[in-house]
Amino acid sequence: MTRFDVLAVGNAIVDIISRCDDQFLIDNSITKAAMNLIDAERAELLYSRMGPALEASGGSAGNTAAGVANFGGRAAYFGKVAEDQLGEIFAHDIRAQGVHYQTESKGTFPPTARSMIFVTEDGERSMNTYLGACVELGPEDVEADVVADAKVTYFEGYLWDPPRAKEAIRECARIAHANGREVSMTLSDSFCVDRYRGEFLDLMRSGTVDIVFANREEALALYETRDFEEALTKIAADCKIAAVTMSEHGAVILRGNERYRVDAIELKELVDTTGAGDLFAAGFLYGYTQDRSLEDCGKLGCLAAGIVIQQIGPRPTVSLADAARETGLI
Repeated sequence: MTRFDVLAVGNAIVDIISRCDDQFLIDNSITKAAMNLIDAERAELLYSRMGPALEASGGSAGNTAAGVANFGGRAAYFGKVAEDQLGEIFAHDIRAQGVHYQTESKGTFPPTARSMIFVTEDGERSMNTYLGACVELGPEDVEADVVADAKVTYFEGYLWDPPRAKEAIRECARIAHANGREVSMTLSDSFCVDRYRGEFLDLMRSGTVDIVFANREEALALYETRDFEEALTKIAADCKIAAVTMSEHGAVILRGNERYRVDAIELKELVDTTGAGDLFAAGFLYGYTQDRSLEDCGKLGCLAAGIVIQQIGPRPTVSLADAARETGLI
């Protein structure tokens, strides 16, 4: 028996979410629909220009861990915060979701990471992230017993930005595979893929990573092609399992020569796309660690993603387990 279904490792970030129009993005030189890394000075400037905002614990892998727990799965999380107000908010929120979180915080500088997220009228989100304490995550934060006792260790591609986090991930992968577990990653962002294409491909082809999550644009960026079919064929060859999301067109799940197409759920209203990919991964990994078929894993992922984009913020305010039961998925 394992203690955990999914261990998620990522940048521990508090999201500060505000609505704006496209002109605001233009006026403030914000790249739409991307994650833009910023320094402390720009973080203060953008915060001063934001309208009314909602603060919510986020971070890609943190959202996934919270989603797994919301389904009823056993989740753990590694991520670094500072000893400050935002750090306390993050730790409280993720533990309140039922996620095991014991990463030691250290000092008040650099401060806890925060991401100013501007949501435009079309529901698209543009993230501006100051990594702060995230860059302090390192091999010393790896709880070996937790890694060994998790069916799948999942990490976000964004971790390739802070250098010491790479060492932590490689150590997690070593421990996981030594204990017969699996390792999963999300490509995170097409700009992230552009920065680390070679390293991401090496992680997949070397077997360091078993399960890969990507959206359509990330898959295209990974193989530097505009031919989606070509990208799907290549990603299927490069890893054990690939799950590629396609927004309103659902997702494609690939394992060797197997291919499963899963439809997106019907929406009442698209409110905010923040967390869609994170929650897709949560649903998929919850199903996977419960030995469900790949098609059902994809359906659980699409359900969770569809629910979270009909609200503000990246962590569902309703029970994913109840929603899955109502639709006959669990």
